[in-house]
Amino acid sequence: MNKRFVVSLSRAADDPDRATVAFTLAMAAIGSEQETVVFLSSDGVHLAIAGAADDIAEPGFTPLAELMQKFVAAGGLIYVCLPCFNKRGLDEAKVVPGAAIVGGPKLVAFMAPGASSISY
Repeated sequence: MNKRFVVSLSRAADDPDRATVAFTLAMAAIGSEQETVVFLSSDGVHLAIAGAADDIAEPGFTPLAELMQKFVAAGGLIYVCLPCFNKRGLDEAKVVPGAAIVGGPKLVAFMAPGASSISY
């Protein structure tokens, strides 16, 4: 049985419910002893910018910025799609701690040995 899990997230403040649920599930994967990556693509890359998640707090859930911090502190990895990030003209100097801007090969290498995944 593989011990890797990927949560792919293509939304940010435009869909706070999906963004929050994605990181909530990622925390569950960490709690289940899975080596876990959240892959931010498309508009999801905005969450890699410091402050972008600060005002996202869905009723009944932990605020998104807090979830993201806890995820990284627990050993979770945040991969940020390089072409998606560049397309949006975002500033690499403002990336949150624990996030890495990567190309597709990095995600493929993580998943190639076997990984369960879900997309939001």
